[in-house]
Amino acid sequence: MRDSKQFWDKSAKRYAKSPIKDEATYQKKLAITREYVTPESRVLEFGCGTGSTALLHAPYVKQIIATDISDKMIEIAQQKAADTGINNVSFQQGTLDSLNLEHGIFDAVLGLNVLHLLEDVDGTIKQVQQLLKPGGVFVSSTALVGQLNVLFHCLIPALQLLGMAPFVARLTKTQLIDSLTTAGFSIEREWQPNRDSVFIVAKKK
Repeated sequence: MRDSKQFWDKSAKRYAKSPIKDEATYQKKLAITREYVTPESRVLEFGCGTGSTALLHAPYVKQIIATDISDKMIEIAQQKAADTGINNVSFQQGTLDSLNLEHGIFDAVLGLNVLHLLEDVDGTIKQVQQLLKPGGVFVSSTALVGQLNVLFHCLIPALQLLGMAPFVARLTKTQLIDSLTTAGFSIEREWQPNRDSVFIVAKKK
């Protein structure tokens, strides 16, 4: 956990400057997410990075709590919020384990490009299920590292030793869907913009 925090703290400025790789896909994900929220929704986003997505969703919901393991990411996100005058997003440094978040109060939880970076994916999904209201949705976008070629699997440990890559879980789509359904979710929507990632809307039963 500490190594991951250090990695993302060091990466924050570079991450903030990096452009969106596929703008059309990103905009479609935003649009799909907004189908599942209302102006009265309370939303949690974990692994929010520098806050861009939370701030874009802010006009469509009542409140967003956006969290990240990295202090540096949160500092940048808070400055973005101040610059844009958005005041219904609260940025907090921490994880689902370290933050004292009340169970059963969120209409939606967003975990975007983050599940594959966690060591305990099943545990995190169970925590998300507890945080949601009955009928609430978990929106996730996840890299399917377990479906990448063998060469990439061999490259990851070398990059990690050099401090050039964080922890990465080798998830497949089947594993991810199994984890969600085991935790008490039904799959409402599943979209693969490409072979190596999946966007899922899962509803708490």
